[in-house]
Amino acid sequence: MTKAIGLLSGGLDSTLAVKLMMNQGIKVTALNFITPFCTCTRKGCKHEANRIAKNFDISIKVVAAGDEYIQMVKNPKHGYGKNMNPCIDCRIFMLKKAKEYMEEMGASFLFTGEVLGQRPMSQRREAMTIIEKEAGLEGLILRPLSAQFLKPTIPEREGLVNRERMLNIRGRWRKPQMELAEEFGIEDYQCPAGGCRLTDIQFAKRVKEAFEHDEDGIQDMNLLKYGRHFRLPRGVKVIVGRNEEENSIISRFAGERDLLMEVVGFGSPITLLKNSCDERDIKMAASVCVRYSNYKGKAEVKIGCRERWEKTLFVEPIKEEFKKYLIGGISI
Repeated sequence: MTKAIGLLSGGLDSTLAVKLMMNQGIKVTALNFITPFCTCTRKGCKHEANRIAKNFDISIKVVAAGDEYIQMVKNPKHGYGKNMNPCIDCRIFMLKKAKEYMEEMGASFLFTGEVLGQRPMSQRREAMTIIEKEAGLEGLILRPLSAQFLKPTIPEREGLVNRERMLNIRGRWRKPQMELAEEFGIEDYQCPAGGCRLTDIQFAKRVKEAFEHDEDGIQDMNLLKYGRHFRLPRGVKVIVGRNEEENSIISRFAGERDLLMEVVGFGSPITLLKNSCDERDIKMAASVCVRYSNYKGKAEVKIGCRERWEKTLFVEPIKEEFKKYLIGGISI
């Protein structure tokens, strides 16, 4: 039986691609990449990909794209799209990893749910050619949803896949995919289009600003998704939770050299001061904490690390003009 590796994001297009390959008798193993920037579903891409693999009764491997991926985002060879999205370099990165897995599994080819013309940067014909060449996969990437518009791949030429049963979908209009999902009995798909936070203008501002301050670790990128972010005059960052869930997440992501703050006795955000023990920064961050608490006068603020509260300060809420230090200009 012919083996193939399918990139399964958890979105509708890649789900349909898997089904099309299975319908041709291909033994499919799914490969899912998770990054700090995925937005494809409420529960996450990993959850959706695993759910789909279980429903289709196929194996799945989940790959966490970490520091190496972030460095690619920081310095993409082929540049960015409209915001901070390095779409071409992202595809090359993932397909290189997929090629290694394909060889490890003894699979004959890879396939994806890409649709010609759907994404303006990476799903143009010219971009697809560049991506295949730089990933070392020329002729070995099948795109079942748009295959009729593309040059026949090696598995098609060798008869491993019947090209006549491939599709001719192109562009951003998704009605054909939704009709095909109904035909296949695929329901409860969470995200027809998928998504990447790096295409969002406000989130992209946060990423760019973090890179400018050499904040480029996994924890740094994860924290960008939560709370209000401020850059203090001395260059350190303050993050203020906006609800109970964010308070919990910010506390969990705090590093060993970070300080956490909370107003005593009143509804309060968890406020994180990153990597500073300077008394001026501590006092200012504590004042920010009071500003976003339920108490607007001078208040007692607990200060400590992840394990314990170490001291308290009595501070007034910071002045309204402090908002000029809000990263990106608005709170996302």
